[in-house]
Amino acid sequence: MPDETNTPDEVVSDAPVKVDEHLLARVIDAVRPSLQADGGDVTLVGVDEQGVVSVELSGACAGCPMSQMTLSMGIERVLKEHVPGVTRVQALA
Repeated sequence: MPDETNTPDEVVSDAPVKVDEHLLARVIDAVRPSLQADGGDVTLVGVDEQGVVSVELSGACAGCPMSQMTLSMGIERVLKEHVPGVTRVQALA
């Protein structure tokens, strides 16, 4: 019986997936109207090699006590769902 424990199809790489920055920008543009409806906005600053996305919150979102929840439960959730390679989203001050 052949040993199938190390078949090439099952090899998992630890290398991070490169984030498609054009897709990332399009998804942020899709999220933006819901923030703008509440007087806020989000701007993509960049993404690093580990898939950490940096954004800047502005308008009503800047300094809002709920901004961390908006970031993690809203923006980060959507980006992770729709953009392969996104690992985390952080707001720059």
